[in-house]
Amino acid sequence: MRHGKKFNHLGRKTAHRKAMLANMACSLIEHKRINTTVAKAKAVRQFIEPLITKSKTDSTHNRRIVFSYLRDKYAVTELFREVATKVGDRPGGYTRIIKLGNRLGDNADMALIELVDYNETYNPNGKKKKKATRRRGGKKAQAASATPAAPAVTEKESSQEEE
Repeated sequence: MRHGKKFNHLGRKTAHRKAMLANMACSLIEHKRINTTVAKAKAVRQFIEPLITKSKTDSTHNRRIVFSYLRDKYAVTELFREVATKVGDRPGGYTRIIKLGNRLGDNADMALIELVDYNETYNPNGKKKKKATRRRGGKKAQAASATPAAPAVTEKESSQEEE
């Protein structure tokens, strides 16, 4: 029976699972997106979302709680400085899981887990990329068309002039 067992053990003992989730959460904070299996992505989401919520109120107590989970002071600093300011007005749902298909070696379901506010493609309020206008030619072609060129002389015309 599995009464009261609310999270995936991921086939690991407690210490190994906690260390793995802490490492994956630190990588997610550092790189803003990571590739992993779907099961691990869901486990990391459960692990990191409460920590991001704690980082929205910057206090020594919250920093110590988050540090006890992550065990990496650089990740804690990054989380409380950049990530917390970016997700300050979001009430929850800080991560997104995008399924990628199956891994070649063992056919495991793969996924991309990312922080929502750092993806400009899916974020409508994010930075908009300015479209580059495409024109024929360029500055050189426009400069050449502005100054009339001398009429071109072909070989036939030049041979007729010599005779």
